[in-house]
Amino acid sequence: MTEEDLEKITIRLPNRYIRALDFLVKVDDFPSRSEAIRAAIRDFIYARLDLVMDKIRKMEEAEKTLASMEIFEERYLKK
Repeated sequence: MTEEDLEKITIRLPNRYIRALDFLVKVDDFPSRSEAIRAAIRDFIYARLDLVMDKIRKMEEAEKTLASMEIFEERYLKK
């Protein structure tokens, strides 16, 4: 990733989050706070996208089921 690919943002975090980030950097889990935050956001986005896509699939299935119910009702229950 180059500097051109990155956009600088400012966020406010609780001190306990900063201490935890600094700990992860100190124990060489991440080279910097920025890398730790990028990894956390990346992981959050992927997990959230999976959740949202699963919800969308379930909603589509529900719509198909409702359409099938309406067809059934038209054919067999409204005579």
